Amino acid sequence: MASLGDSNAVYSSVKDYYGKVLESSKDLKTSACTAGAAPHAIVRKIIKTIPSAVNDKFYGCGNPIPLGIEGKDVLDLGSGSGRDCYVAAALVGPQGSVTGVDMTDEQLQTARENIDAFGTTLGYTPKLKFVTGYIEELKAAGITDSSADICISNCVINLSPNKKLVLQGVFDALRSGGEL
Repeated sequence: MASLGDSNAVYSSVKDYYGKVLESSKDLKTSACTAGAAPHAIVRKIIKTIPSAVNDKFYGCGNPIPLGIEGKDVLDLGSGSGRDCYVAAALVGPQGSVTGVDMTDEQLQTARENIDAFGTTLGYTPKLKFVTGYIEELKAAGITDSSADICISNCVINLSPNKKLVLQGVFDALRSGGEL
């Protein structure tokens, strides 16, 4: 991970906090991770259908997911337990796809373990996957160039010690006309 420089202390701290210290959103040590307002009614309805294990480990700050994304391919940076990915998967429908990238094994385990149950709720198997990786090194995580229409992130880019690498990776991953 030479391109990430001396960032190991930041990664270790973030991995420890989000992977080991926090067991549910009730364990958050700050009130910074709160939303200013409730998400759109459509999103709230979807959140109620997401397995509780995923919702219980949601540590985001609001709702970065736009409506009207049916059939789109979505990339989520710092997906954690996957709640935003699950919402996006419902919104993109069976023709779209969602890929979450996270460096925290514990969060990824929760995200991956609940896909089948969510698919049963949706009535189809969503094209939803979670990959291990750093948001500064999307290619190393298997994210190919021009593979996403939309990139979302819920208060995770701010944790990166190298935002320039993150933004370059997003630029490379987005198709022409894609949005962050």
